[in-house]
Amino acid sequence: MTAQGLEVIDQSVHLTHEWINELAGRLDWSSKRSALRLMRVILHRIRDHLLVDEVAQLSAQLPVMIRGFFFEGWVPKDTPIKERHGGDFIAYLRHQMGDTAEYRGQDDIKCVFDLLNARISRGEVEDVRANLPQDLRDLWPAP
Repeated sequence: MTAQGLEVIDQSVHLTHEWINELAGRLDWSSKRSALRLMRVILHRIRDHLLVDEVAQLSAQLPVMIRGFFFEGWVPKDTPIKERHGGDFIAYLRHQMGDTAEYRGQDDIKCVFDLLNARISRGEVEDVRANLPQDLRDLWPAP
């Protein structure tokens, strides 16, 4: 038991660190802050392509803290967005990650998708991928 008796918060912090550490390892990045930033940007962009029900289903499988990042800044009435090309998705990420020295583009995007494949149920990954435009599905390897 923690000093505050709030095990759910401690567990969420621990799980969030696990996700970030695993992603930093997959990326081979020294900056965990940048790894978290990349995960947030990709989760936001994926979220913005999904209908509300699918957003809720995906979020249920995220650790509580990452779920908070996932919903940060979301405007449901503005989704799903109409971006249909993988190149636009990559360009958006390049713009968002532009000042991150370690960012390498598509290889790093795949690392985030590999993390999601490992941490989210296969069925949910397949559901999310099925709701994305084909070009984005092509960027996200099947689990």
